[in-house]
Amino acid sequence: MNENLTQEEKGLLLMLARQALENGVQGKKIPAVDERQLTPLLLADGASFVTLTIHGQLRGCIGSLQPYQPLYMDVREHAVSAALEDYRFNPVQPADLPQIHIEISRLTLPVELSYRDPADLLTRLRPEIDGVILRDDMRRATFLPQVWQQIPSGEEFLSHLCAKMGANPALWRQKHLEVQVYQVEEFHEPKHGISSNP
Repeated sequence: MNENLTQEEKGLLLMLARQALENGVQGKKIPAVDERQLTPLLLADGASFVTLTIHGQLRGCIGSLQPYQPLYMDVREHAVSAALEDYRFNPVQPADLPQIHIEISRLTLPVELSYRDPADLLTRLRPEIDGVILRDDMRRATFLPQVWQQIPSGEEFLSHLCAKMGANPALWRQKHLEVQVYQVEEFHEPKHGISSNP
């Protein structure tokens, strides 16, 4: 990630995410965006995760690990998907919308993390800096760097990530897994309400 978003760009992405979320949950068409009003960074391909919470509790989180569409489109798509398609939760209802808090994470490209053994892997992870992707053949799962705040222990972090992947939580100790790391630029709506200038 060579260039950080400006406050104005962050505010615009949050506004677009909120607009997409509310229209998607209400079953309405998401309004078109005049791309002439957008900056080159928002029009460039970007990977993002959109996290929805209610009173600090996770309500949905969906995103992409690789950029494949313009960042602003990626954010809008995942705002709707996080509300309606996260299998861990029932779809967000219109009555929930005033309580929903939106957080956007813009991802760097994942890079391979080489390590010798489980103990070495633990020393190479950087809590609260690295998002982690674990892959075992066809199975894959990720935690954003923000998850370190809930699971600060490296051992538990990797065990929970194995479980999220649908594997034995101890798999990372038993088998050499493919590990990638990435960083995020995270920003969110103010806690007290919606603002285009977070």
